[in-house]
Amino acid sequence: MAVEVFSGNTADPKTLPIQVEKVRERFALQRVIFVGDRGMLTSARLEEDLKPARLDWISALRTTEIRKLVTDPGFQFSLFDERDFAEIQSAEFPHERLVACRNPVLARERAHTREDLLQATEIELAALEKATQRAKNPLRGKDRIGLRLGKVLNRRQVGKHFLFEITDTAFSYRRNQDRITQEAALDGLYVIRTSVPESDLAAEAAVRAYKDLSVVERAFRTCKTVDLHIRPIYHRLPERVRAHVFLCMLAYYVEWHMRERLAPLLFDDEDPEAGQELRGSVVQPAQRSPEALRKASARQTPEGWPVQSFQTLLQSLGTIVKNRIQPRIPSSPAFDAVTRPSEMQQRALSLLEVTLPL
Repeated sequence: MAVEVFSGNTADPKTLPIQVEKVRERFALQRVIFVGDRGMLTSARLEEDLKPARLDWISALRTTEIRKLVTDPGFQFSLFDERDFAEIQSAEFPHERLVACRNPVLARERAHTREDLLQATEIELAALEKATQRAKNPLRGKDRIGLRLGKVLNRRQVGKHFLFEITDTAFSYRRNQDRITQEAALDGLYVIRTSVPESDLAAEAAVRAYKDLSVVERAFRTCKTVDLHIRPIYHRLPERVRAHVFLCMLAYYVEWHMRERLAPLLFDDEDPEAGQELRGSVVQPAQRSPEALRKASARQTPEGWPVQSFQTLLQSLGTIVKNRIQPRIPSSPAFDAVTRPSEMQQRALSLLEVTLPL
C-alpha cells in the first residue's frame, strides 16, 4: 500500500504518470491493470502514459463519446433486449474492447430527476415571462431580461433543454423536445473500455472491476468526512501535511480490518458474496445478503444484542478504562483496575482478538 500527496492545484490526470513510474520502478510490478474513471484515465493519459508503458487499463467513455457511438448506424439498442450489457466494436477505438451497459433502474432515476429539474425551471421561467407582461413596471430590455434568465438557468443547469425568444418587450420559452429525447436515449447507458483481452478478462469481469471503483470512493468518504475527518489540515509545512495524510491512510487501513472482524455486530454485510449471487446481472444495483437484510430489519444480532454502527460501537468500547486506585488504608500500594466489559463489549473484543489485562 502507498499514498502520495500532491499540491492542491494539481489536476487529477497529472498524477497518473508518477503512479506508472512507481508501479514499475518502486514496486517492480510487470502485469498491472489500472482501473480509473473517465476523468482520471483520459484518452490523452492512455495514449501518453499507459500504452507506451505497455500497461493495461479499464475506464469508461465520456458522454460525448457515447452519444457519437450510439448515433453510428451499426449501433442497435436491440442489444439490450435480452441482456443489459453487450460487447461491441467501434472504429473510433481500435484495439480496444467496449462493453455497453444499460441499467434500467438508473435510467428511471435520471429521467425522473430531469423531469423534476425541468418543471422547477419552468415555474421560474413562467414567472419571468409574466414579469414582462405585467401592467405595472414591466420588465423591459434584452439585457435585463437576459440577466434574469441567466440566473434562472444557472440554478439547475438545464438551459440546453429549452428554446427562448427575447426582445426588448417580451420573453417566451418552450421545451427543446428533440434535445430532451436525444439525452433520454442515453439514460442509464454507459460504456466500459479496456485494453485487456477477452482471454484474460471476460466482459462481465471488466464491468465488475470498473464498478468496484465505488470501494475507492467509499474509502475517500471515510477518510474525509465519515470517520477520520482528514480535513481541516492545520499543518503548513509540506512534510507535515504528508505525514498527516499518511497517518490517516494507516488509520483507514486499521478501520477496514476492524470492520471486517466486527461485522457480526454491525450493519455491515458479513457475506457480500451471497448478495452477489442474488444479483441478476453485474449491471444491476448491488444486493445485500439475506443475513444483512435480517439484521437491518430486526436491528438485532442472532445473540439478541442491538446492531450498531461502527461509530457507536467504538463509543461503547471507549467506556472501558483503566483506573489508578489508591486505597485509603495507610501504606497500602496503589493498583490498576480495568473496567469489566459487558457481554456485548466482550464479544467485540473477542472478534478483535483483544485480551484485557486482569
